[in-house]
Amino acid sequence: MKWGIIGTGNMGRMLAEVWIEKQVVKPEDLYVTNRNLDKAIGLQALYREITIVESVEELAEHADVLFICTKPLDIHPLLVRMSPYLTKQQCLVSITSPYSVEELEELVPCQVARIIPSITNRAHAGVSLVTYGSGVSPVMKAYLEQSVKLYSTPLNIKEEITRVASDIVSCGPAFYSFVTQKFVEAATSETEISKDEATIMATEMLIGLGKLLEEGHYTLKTLQEKVSVKGGVTGEGIRVMEKEMATVFHHVIQATHDKYAEDKDKIEGQRTTT
Repeated sequence: MKWGIIGTGNMGRMLAEVWIEKQVVKPEDLYVTNRNLDKAIGLQALYREITIVESVEELAEHADVLFICTKPLDIHPLLVRMSPYLTKQQCLVSITSPYSVEELEELVPCQVARIIPSITNRAHAGVSLVTYGSGVSPVMKAYLEQSVKLYSTPLNIKEEITRVASDIVSCGPAFYSFVTQKFVEAATSETEISKDEATIMATEMLIGLGKLLEEGHYTLKTLQEKVSVKGGVTGEGIRVMEKEMATVFHHVIQATHDKYAEDKDKIEGQRTTT
């Protein structure tokens, strides 16, 4: 099958690189387009056999599976333009959470799925959050499932947990990167350690932590218990974190859900005025 990407920003480019590396699609079977073609040309500099097209209409005429990797508010006008060029045999895939598959199905005549990636997919790891529309054929579903398995763990989710699942899987790497940077900043501020030294240590610690969990040596809970000896230094640090961070992630999730609701309202406004 031929695949297409609309939007070669951070996520669109990442998916293209992973697909080609893991042989999900051959470069000659990948079509890309972007509002600013310079980004698409930059991708083609790495993979010369991919095809750049100038419009979403042209991409719809070539690709069997079309990934939309644009901002949520750009999707509605794109689909209005593309709809006349799509057929029931094609599958449109959104990577963004505010659009449900039901809403997408109302806008296009083709099969619809939502596959929300994580930046961890770049390392051929992590989860992809998958939701299929009612019109997706068993053959297309199996094909997408096997394709996604080549670079991540596909996890089928219900619509009602889409936002919080995205917080954990898609936003989570940025959240924990931020927390780790704050850890490094505190270490350099409070002690004589250099930023470079602290960054190397923190990075290697995270890599090791991931391997411990991946290989099943510990769960999150048992790992904490193993390191945090009663009355020890780690326990004192945990005590401070329990106090200072008690509501931090509650507020993070509330903020992401507020933004999600705002985007949903704007999308509904686009749909009702068309």
